[in-house]
Amino acid sequence: MSGTKWWSVMLKADPAFPDPAVAAAYEALPRPQRDGLLALRGLIFETAAETPGVGSLQECLKWGQPAYLTPDTKAGSTIRLGLPKQGGFALYTHCRTTLIADFRSLFPDDFQYEGNRAVHFKAGTSLPRDPLRLLIRSALTYHLK
Repeated sequence: MSGTKWWSVMLKADPAFPDPAVAAAYEALPRPQRDGLLALRGLIFETAAETPGVGSLQECLKWGQPAYLTPDTKAGSTIRLGLPKQGGFALYTHCRTTLIADFRSLFPDDFQYEGNRAVHFKAGTSLPRDPLRLLIRSALTYHLK
């Protein structure tokens, strides 16, 4: 990989970064957390592609963190990915939605939660993809209820 940016290699499995600022934000992250966040990013894109009503997915930065929106359909609530102060990495939803509360009622002991706004993960651990697809799908279709 000499001379090749890590994110250009990652693009073979994930969609390209349309915004260089988003690519730079990922590149600036510590490696273990970056790997986890890139896995979440891939899961967000996969889930969006297979979920009716989502439409196109916009990837941008909000508060300096990668964020995912549904600009064409406005079906979803924003999902952000970032690093919590407690360590690890996290998937954030809008705190005024019921997304985390609903998810916590289904999986009360399976995840570490931050109030009604985030699910935290430890770097270097595998993600439970099926439950997370449910959370991501719920966020991407939140306004279709």
